[in-house]
Amino acid sequence: MTYVPNPGARVSAVFDTYPPEIHKLTMRLRQLVFDTAAGLAEVGEVEETLKWGEPSYVTKIGSTIRLGWKASHPDECKLLFHCGTRLVDTFRELYRDALTFEGDRAIVLHKNAELPIVPLKHCISMALTYHCRKKLPLLGAMPHH
Repeated sequence: MTYVPNPGARVSAVFDTYPPEIHKLTMRLRQLVFDTAAGLAEVGEVEETLKWGEPSYVTKIGSTIRLGWKASHPDECKLLFHCGTRLVDTFRELYRDALTFEGDRAIVLHKNAELPIVPLKHCISMALTYHCRKKLPLLGAMPHH
């Protein structure tokens, strides 16, 4: 397990507004982002900040990943990606049977569902390194058939 810094006060305040099960899920996803980044030497430091009021993870060579939850969808949280990228379209091509998507911007996770760790780590790694792979077919990923 990788060392994961404590969230800053502003980020913690947002996590603390989440219902307990969503808080637990978002903490696991946060850990997954940091663990995935630690396994990618080229990524370097991950900055944790707030963007659009949501916990966000930024690297120098990647596209921002946000963790989102809305009271209007109380049983799910989302890993959100910049809709101007090919990330979610690529994720859908690779993992349409393993993950649930929303448009061209999100992976949707239900609070009671088992986390599909391998596909999630792969998607997170592609986002964290997006600027190195954005011109490659399928963002440099091999299709899983």
